[in-house]
Amino acid sequence: MGFNVKAVMFDLDGTLVNTAPEIAYAANQMLDALNLPNKSPAQIARYIGEGAQMLVKRCVANGTLAEPDDALLNEAQALFFEYYAQNVTSSQPYHGALETLDQLKRTGFKLACVTNKPEKFTLSILGATGMLDFFEVVVSGDTLPKKKPDPMQLHHICKKLDVLETESMLVGDSDTDVVAAHAAGCYIVTVPYGYNQGRAIDESMVDATIYDLPDLLNLLT
Repeated sequence: MGFNVKAVMFDLDGTLVNTAPEIAYAANQMLDALNLPNKSPAQIARYIGEGAQMLVKRCVANGTLAEPDDALLNEAQALFFEYYAQNVTSSQPYHGALETLDQLKRTGFKLACVTNKPEKFTLSILGATGMLDFFEVVVSGDTLPKKKPDPMQLHHICKKLDVLETESMLVGDSDTDVVAAHAAGCYIVTVPYGYNQGRAIDESMVDATIYDLPDLLNLLT
């Protein structure tokens, strides 16, 4: 099965880079500072994918839908950002990520990174892992008024790259990516090893599933 696309967009956390260990460590430092109970790395990993504010809110609210006090939430978010900045560049790419990006770039595909992570952390990770130069466009969670699962980020990237949505593919790891791609009219390919709030992705809702990033090359070249 092959896809005739000109552009490939990649999610960051859980797709290209394993960021959960560093996020979990920073989140527990935040909880310690607030005298709140720590959470296991697996629990915190289930909160990844909808942006830092939602992750912090879920940690503080103990995973419930309860709305924490605004003052507490603001303090918690500031603490999380402070601690996360100290270890954000320690995150490691998944197997074959750099090689896959390099091969796609050499083949002539237009590449973009699209994430709900704040820009300062996105650029730090991409720079530290050597991925930044592969991407013509990087769109973070605070780049535009809306982020995934809204399709705004994907439409923005397609416009910047001068390609149609039907000529574009998103590679991601979560239902958030699936919903965004469907709404934008892009192909969606997912990996099963990332962060989808502890749930398996419904493979009937995606165009393909790959179990290792280099497998993407077989779908595109």
